[in-house]
Amino acid sequence: MTIYFITGATGFVGSHVAERVRQQGHTARCLVRASGDTSFLKSIGAEIVVGELTDAEVLKAALVGVNVVVHSAAKVGDWGPVDEYRTVNVEGLRAFLDAVKGVPITRFVDISSLGVYEARHHYGTDETEPLPASHIDGYTQSKVEAESLALEYHRRYGVPVTVLRPGFIYGPRDRSVLPRLIERLKAGSVVYIARGQYALNTTFVGNLVDAILIAATHPAAVGEVFNITDGEFVSKKKFFEAVADGMGLPRPKRNIPLLLAKVLAKWRERSFRRRNSPTPPRLTQAVLKFAGLNLDYSIGKARMVLGYSPRVGFDDGMKQAIAWAKGN
Repeated sequence: MTIYFITGATGFVGSHVAERVRQQGHTARCLVRASGDTSFLKSIGAEIVVGELTDAEVLKAALVGVNVVVHSAAKVGDWGPVDEYRTVNVEGLRAFLDAVKGVPITRFVDISSLGVYEARHHYGTDETEPLPASHIDGYTQSKVEAESLALEYHRRYGVPVTVLRPGFIYGPRDRSVLPRLIERLKAGSVVYIARGQYALNTTFVGNLVDAILIAATHPAAVGEVFNITDGEFVSKKKFFEAVADGMGLPRPKRNIPLLLAKVLAKWRERSFRRRNSPTPPRLTQAVLKFAGLNLDYSIGKARMVLGYSPRVGFDDGMKQAIAWAKGN
């Protein structure tokens, strides 16, 4: 029996990792914050450890006997000072890696994001693409820095790190992106950018969990970085219409050109930042990337090195996501 130590286990990805680990008969030891809702984790028989990434003594005790670490905890979003994201995503990771350093684990799977690549059109971009030094928002900036830190601990201290870069993750128990999109569809405020023709880097949460568990045991994964998606073309329009149709809501009709969207996003961001707005404008550069840029990334390396093969296609994955949204 393998003991998995999972951070972010009360969240979207982490809860699915814990669930699969338990289904396979392994131990899911989950680090949760004192304010976290642990009802689901308790229902699947997970072990609960209350603490923070910076709680060295708590981590020291919790890591005893652990074989695999899956780090999915992160501060997410597309607005706010970059230092707020660094505090959790970089400095929190540094403290966690210091606690892990010297523990005889076999793998440290770090969940990053395809957002680390430059905010431009992508057509089959793979892991050889250099990452830019600066980014359009605090989240992606901190994730680039976190990746670099994790790989540094592999090189300097021998921590067996594998970095996975999923795209837009969807599926059951998504309590952030899909609910917000549904509310905007209800309000009729969803607008296509460039007619919604470009690719969205869809990643069904179950496919991501497959990749995580493969990376957790495959000997060739150590010290490597892998793009992870569903491996199929899904346009923004197809995604939005699938959600609208699934929820019985009107499909979006309005459209704005990409160039106009770029100008509006920069102008609105500057305006909101000048007045230190705690909430973002409806159109940000991060939203523009999600809704208006072609986000097509190669998963050839994951296929070839790990033998990763997405089991769930977009249509089936979206049916599961919509079914959960309707029931919750």
